[in-house]
This record gives sequence, structure tokens and C-alpha cells, in this order.
Amino acid sequence: MPARRPAKRTETARVGTGTSRGEPETSRVKTGNVRVATETFRVDTPHGEAEVVLDQPRRAAGVLVLGHGASGSVDAPDLIAVRDAAVAAGVAVARVTQPYRLLGRRVPAPAAQLDSAFSAAVAEVRRRVGARLPVVVGGRSSGARVACRTAGQVGAVAVLALAFPLHPPGRPEKSRAAELDPAMPTLVINGDADPFGVPEPVGAVEVAIRPGERHDLRRDPAAVATLAVDWLTARLRR
Repeated sequence: MPARRPAKRTETARVGTGTSRGEPETSRVKTGNVRVATETFRVDTPHGEAEVVLDQPRRAAGVLVLGHGASGSVDAPDLIAVRDAAVAAGVAVARVTQPYRLLGRRVPAPAAQLDSAFSAAVAEVRRRVGARLPVVVGGRSSGARVACRTAGQVGAVAVLALAFPLHPPGRPEKSRAAELDPAMPTLVINGDADPFGVPEPVGAVEVAIRPGERHDLRRDPAAVATLAVDWLTARLRR
């Protein structure tokens, strides 16, 4: 994966009286043949500030909003690989850091708070990129669960679920399969060696299994990204 070139121009813009706060950092870079504007900003949510990193190519075909794992970050290898591939394919990508992680906590907030904060971040992303663009929500692990639970509420057209944690390790009776909506177009990408299990496809939920991958999907993030973005761009063309 080619390294991103340094930004040719950096701008700082003041935020008005919207739901975002602070002075967002905005830069413009060229990734391959795609010009990308990258903006980092904070969003007020009912449970504290979330942070969003938005990478937006010119004339984007849609926007993918991604959440992180329970104790992880938006810089996880699979999220970065998907971001790079999606932006190169002309899709804007927003990576959302939950309020509890900004506060340095590793234990996730309750599900209702995660969902509410993510939904607020999606709303602000939509305001910035334009309501006409279709939105796909997603994430890895805990972030995938949040995306599945909130997709209908935020008006998403599809869900990308990386390393969906079907159950706690060693506890298959604690299934979370009900969070996968059979009516919502969804791609789940899990490793066959994931101790959190692998869900079954049902309805509009597709499941792609990566051989030899565990929960972190670190073995071949580029292959994960190719699967994800091929599916994503096909969904956005419909």
C-alpha cells in the first residue's frame, strides 16, 4: 500500500453554530489520481465529544462511516486498509472515535450510549458531505455491532461489519446474531480462526470468511479491504 504524500496545503476553518466544536484541521492531499480533503473535528453527542476523521475525495459516490473496536482505535490495520481502498475508489470515509476512548477509557460505554454517540457523529458527517450522498455504516468488532444496531435509525443503505463478534470467546450461547438485520444489506468479514465466532448468512446478510485470520484481521488487511470495497462500490452503484 503506497504511503500517503504530505499535504500540499493545510487550512484551518472555524466552525459555526452546528453540532461540531473546536477548530477542525483540514488538509488536501493527492492519493494516486484521487484528490482527498482530510478533516478532523469534534462532535457534541449526548455522552460527550466524539472525534471524526473525514477523508473526502472530490465527487464522492457515497460515504462510509466506521467505528472502532471496544478498546481499539480508528487506526486499526483493517480500518486503515479499508479507508485507503475506499477513498481510492471515490468513496468518502469517516472514522469515528467514541467519547469514552477520547477520555482514555478502554472499557466501552453501555450499548445505548455507544449507539447514541455514533448516530450523532453520522448526522454531522452527513451535514458536511451533503445529504444526497448514500451512507454506509460499519466498523470492526464493537464498532460493527454499533453500526448494525443503528443502521436503520441513521438512514444507512448498507452495513460493513469487520470481525463481527458473534459471541464472547468460549460462550456460544451468548449469541449476538439478532443484531444482524436480515433486511439490511450487510457484508460481514470474519476470520475462520476468530475466537468470537463467525455468524451465518441470513437474508441480505452476506458473510465472507478469511482463512487463517483471527479477530484482529491483521494477517492480510489489503485482502480484507479488497473484499470490502468491491462489495461497497457495487452497493453504491445500485
